Amino acid sequence: MLPIGIPEALMSLTPNAEWSMIGSDINWLDSEQTEPTQAEIDAEVIKLQAEYDSQAYARNRKAEYDQLNQFEMQFDDDRDGTTTWVDTINEIKGRHPKP
Repeated sequence: MLPIGIPEALMSLTPNAEWSMIGSDINWLDSEQTEPTQAEIDAEVIKLQAEYDSQAYARNRKAEYDQLNQFEMQFDDDRDGTTTWVDTINEIKGRHPKP
């Protein structure tokens, strides 16, 4: 799990805003955008973390898909009349189902 924090929340809430952060202290430098409240930042952190967590299955699938030589598997299946590629993809999807 990737922890989502204040920097990600600020970037989401106020794209292109100017600010700096030392430790957990935010130094708001932007005169055009209003600094979000702590409650807004906290709510955005929760929302972004939930969005990230909900995509764990996709990241896990991709990691396994990337290890396959899918074009060669598809070519071999076409040539040999087999279903190795489809079977492998279905196994990966079975290990990492959508929520």
